[in-house]
Amino acid sequence: MSVQRADRAAPVRLFWIQSGGCGGCSLSLLGAEAPDLVTVLEAANIEVLWHPSLSVSSGASVIGLMERIRDGEEPLDILCLEGSIMRGPNGSGRFHIMAGTGKPVMEWVEALAKKARYVIAVGSCAAYGGITAAGSNEVEACGLAYDGRKPGGLLGADFRSGAGLPVINVAGCPIHPGWLTETLHQISAGRFSQKDMDEWERPLSYTMHLVHHGCARNEFYEFKASAERLCDLGCMMENLGCKGTQARADCNMRSWNGAGSCLDGNYPCINCTAPGFEEPGHGFTETPKISGIPVGLPTDMPKAWFVALASLSKAATPKRLKENAVADHFRRPPVDRQKKS
Repeated sequence: MSVQRADRAAPVRLFWIQSGGCGGCSLSLLGAEAPDLVTVLEAANIEVLWHPSLSVSSGASVIGLMERIRDGEEPLDILCLEGSIMRGPNGSGRFHIMAGTGKPVMEWVEALAKKARYVIAVGSCAAYGGITAAGSNEVEACGLAYDGRKPGGLLGADFRSGAGLPVINVAGCPIHPGWLTETLHQISAGRFSQKDMDEWERPLSYTMHLVHHGCARNEFYEFKASAERLCDLGCMMENLGCKGTQARADCNMRSWNGAGSCLDGNYPCINCTAPGFEEPGHGFTETPKISGIPVGLPTDMPKAWFVALASLSKAATPKRLKENAVADHFRRPPVDRQKKS
C-alpha cells in the first residue's frame, strides 16, 4: 500500500507484522477518523510496504520482500509489531512459524528489527506480553523489550534501532489510533527522540496524561461519591476497581469512535497501557482495600493526604451527588443558590 506523492521526498517505509494477539490494534487503527487512516499516512509521507489487513500481496512476494530487507537490499524505516512474541516451546519459537519459510516468527522479527531505523511495539501485547502472556503462559509470550515488567523480551533491554532508540512502546489494549499515528508523524518529521518517551518507553504524546483527566465522573470523584454497581453514575474508584487516577493515557480527552471511553461505557479503567495489567490479582471490577482504604491510590499522592482529603470530601458531599452516584440516570439536578424560589 503506497501513499507516496510525486512531489514528495522519498517515503518513510513501514513494514507491519502480526504475532500472538487478537488483531484488535489493527482493527482500532482502521477506525481512525478526522482524518482517516489513509489521509494520515499520506500526510506523513508513509509508504506501507506490507500490512496483513491493508495489503493485497501475500505469500512468496511478501517473503521475498522480508528477505530483501533482512539482506540489506531494501531499506526499512519503521518496523511495527502487533501481538506478543511467542517463544514456546522451550524458547524455540516453533509454536508460531512464518508460513512458507519454516522459520519462527520471532526469528523474522529479530532479523527485521536489526535493519529498521525505528521499531514500534503496537499494543501492550507487543510491548510487554499482554493478554497473551496471562495465566500460565504456555506459549512463553513476551514483548519486544520487556517480559511483563522485567526488561528483556525478544530483543533485550539494550536493543537500539538504527536511529539509536529503544523499542517505542505504543501500549494499550487496544491502542487508540491517534497514539500510533501521532508517533508516526513525529518520526516522519524527524522529531521523535528519547525525550519523547516515558519511563516505559511509551510516547509522552498520550502518557503525559492520566485517564482521570477529562473523566465525566470527576465531580463524583472529588466528593468521593462512589458507584456501587456498573450501571451507577458515581466514581468507580472506591468500589469497582477503576484505575483512572493511576493509568497513563488520554482516553477521556481523546474520544474513541467519535465519542466516549471505557468509563463513558460504564466500565472501570483497567490501566491497559501498563505492563502486567492483565494480571491484577483480583477481578477487574473489584477494588482491593486495607482497612477500608483502596490499595491503588492516585498517582503521586501520599496515603495520609488521600485519607484526610477523602474524609473531608465525603463529609461535604452534596445530597445531589450522593443520590445521583448510586443511580443509573440523573435524578437530582444542580440548583442555583442565587435564584430565589
